[in-house]
Amino acid sequence: MITGIAWRGKRYAVLGLARSGLATVHALLASGARVVAWDSNETARAALGERQGEELALVDPLEIDLNAFEAILVSPGVPLNKHPIAAKAREADVPVIGDIELFAQARADLPRHKVVGITGTNGKSTTTALIDHIVRTAGLPSLAGGNIGHPILGSDPLPEGGVYVLELSSYQIDLTLSLDCDVAVLLNITPDHLDRYDGFEGYAASKARLFEMQSTGHAAVIGIGDATSAAIARQVAVSGRSEDLHKIAPGICMDQTRWPALQGPHNAQNALAAIAACEALGIDTAAIDQGLETFPGLPHRMERIATKNGVLFVNDSKATNADSTTPALSAYPRVHWILGGLAKTDSLEACRPGFGHIVKAYTIGDAGALFASLLEGEMPVERSGTLEAAVKSAAANAKPGEAVLLSPACASFDQFKDYEARGQAFRDAVEALG
Repeated sequence: MITGIAWRGKRYAVLGLARSGLATVHALLASGARVVAWDSNETARAALGERQGEELALVDPLEIDLNAFEAILVSPGVPLNKHPIAAKAREADVPVIGDIELFAQARADLPRHKVVGITGTNGKSTTTALIDHIVRTAGLPSLAGGNIGHPILGSDPLPEGGVYVLELSSYQIDLTLSLDCDVAVLLNITPDHLDRYDGFEGYAASKARLFEMQSTGHAAVIGIGDATSAAIARQVAVSGRSEDLHKIAPGICMDQTRWPALQGPHNAQNALAAIAACEALGIDTAAIDQGLETFPGLPHRMERIATKNGVLFVNDSKATNADSTTPALSAYPRVHWILGGLAKTDSLEACRPGFGHIVKAYTIGDAGALFASLLEGEMPVERSGTLEAAVKSAAANAKPGEAVLLSPACASFDQFKDYEARGQAFRDAVEALG
């Protein structure tokens, strides 16, 4: 695990004991810190029960005096705009941080390395995994962490010359004060998570902080396909860092035929961002090209499941909002689109650029009736109800050269425990076709 000399002898409170929370507790204890830990879930607390003692107490930080604490560590899932821990921390004048900030504090104790931080509303996971893959292809030690992979503090430190590639949500950036990325990447910004912020401006300001924490001379790679990201690029430039800035413009034509896992215009932009980041790391063109060609893609993100009778089946279950579905619709010329679930919005207008590619839509889940009513008149629609029924029908209707695409534009919680379970159900249904 990653530990920090600076934490020794200090007191910390940890709220939230899921994977990153548990890793944080173990890292702090291994560093000689004293920890108060809590989770409202008794099962989560039980995972630390046997470690209770002089250095660890299972106590709700809302019920104790926090004035002598160094910091309060919270899970990114804790809504600071609503949770009482935020006010409690302000009263005690104690910072509220996350595990990424602890990693930033521990960097001085680690072997010489570089950090790439990737944020954006859509495309973070793919771009993070792609950069990690290219770095490994170049023969350098690499670790993908943050919002992807294993908790960063629970991972072993990389040897000298390694690269930490961190996917960073806005929530994680909110809990980070001093992460100076050698390369910071912003892909795009569209409205999301607005229940946690004071409007869209607050959400965008959270993303912008990734660059505000950077030192001059460290690379800033920013997609300028939306006005908000373009404005952040201008802020970086006028702050005296114009030479650090690498802008990724929309609409650049690229030959993606050699990159089977990186299809569609959105993946062209993800690839350009990854190329710029890897060039900033000093990786040569040959290794970058090889990495792009051999990248396997991410599970549940435009994942090519199978080709049956000339029909391609694609699992894009991770597309949980309309904005993230749009690029997938544009990636294939003729699409049988399976969509629906627990809607985040009552609009599919963001998907309209891809409507011309759709042969037929198949709606499922809680939003099935709503989405069918929105699409009827625009294209043929079937109200399938279940994912299994939609797959069977789409497979029966699709012709060679067409694609059956699960890209739900919805959360999964109406019929599945998460998007991964939904993606696996799609895979199972495709395999059952015979």
